[in-house]
Amino acid sequence: MPSSHPQPSVVLVRPQMGENIGAAARGMWNFGLDRMRVVAPRDGWPSQKAVAMASGAGRLLDEAGHFDRVEDALADAHFVLATTARPRGLTKPVLSPEEAMRQAAERIARGENVSIMFGPERSGLENEDIAQANAIVSVPVNPDFPSLNLAQCVLLLGYEWRRATQTIQGESMEMAKTEWAETGEIEKLSEHFETTLDQAGFFFPEAKAEGMKTNLRNLWSRMPLTRSDVQIFHGMMRQMVRWKNRDGD
Repeated sequence: MPSSHPQPSVVLVRPQMGENIGAAARGMWNFGLDRMRVVAPRDGWPSQKAVAMASGAGRLLDEAGHFDRVEDALADAHFVLATTARPRGLTKPVLSPEEAMRQAAERIARGENVSIMFGPERSGLENEDIAQANAIVSVPVNPDFPSLNLAQCVLLLGYEWRRATQTIQGESMEMAKTEWAETGEIEKLSEHFETTLDQAGFFFPEAKAEGMKTNLRNLWSRMPLTRSDVQIFHGMMRQMVRWKNRDGD
């Protein structure tokens, strides 16, 4: 069964290659979409080539709706979006993928059904298909090469759907089994370096020593150190002292 999470239906109109249907299913499932409808696929349905390409998203194909006509695939929709890469001479709102999925999310939250149509690989949606849509989705691609692969276009809209409905973290830090060092740990590291460097005669001339120590402490405070980093720096300093003293110097 499709997930209970409200979402748009992805309608593939007259797709030509089973491989692209399978790749579209993978792209959908990457971003949590699992409601596929297939209209009059050229090579029939079900498609073993689609299943092979879908990999772990094969469930979407098993549960996909199969229709002979676009009208039937859109029958329960309250709002329909049509993806196309070129002007069609029809008076309709033209939305960016981001805006289209924002509006889709708002409508679905109100309890409406939203469908997104994707056309066949060779020519895209026909005007009679687009005439049934409420708005057009246009991807801002290179005008000298506007053609998008079917699965690529599905993936792109799926990504925008995810952005419209999920909180996306702009940056995260992989801590690799460690934690950020606490201020006290960094203070001990600073003292270790300061004491050792002082013994080595680093803070010279004496008139500049305090300023150099302040700059060194400022350096440690600016660095986002983990506990592993602190341990490495302590170890480096201890080993340098051992190396210096190994010959009895």
